[in-house]
Amino acid sequence: MAGTVQCAKLGKELPALEHPPYPGELGKRIFENVSQDGWEMWMQHSVILINHYGLSLIDPQARAFLRTQMEEFFFGEGAQMPEDWTPEGQGGKGAPSAAPRK
Repeated sequence: MAGTVQCAKLGKELPALEHPPYPGELGKRIFENVSQDGWEMWMQHSVILINHYGLSLIDPQARAFLRTQMEEFFFGEGAQMPEDWTPEGQGGKGAPSAAPRK
């Protein structure tokens, strides 16, 4: 069992990750300071970013963008949704169920 960690994202003691989820110093910092629940929140948020911006993970610029967003999500001011993003089913630009704008 991985134990617990004081989650930097959620602000409480929660089950820890079993291994660093990302390479390098950022991965180590996440492993030591982010819970499994916090990491799952990032995974959901990253899918929104990838889909909204049409990112290709083989593109080094896209990976750098996601890395910056990940660090901000956990240790910065917090996650910002894309400016023109709206949740699915609520209409508006960026939502899959939205009607095309003219």
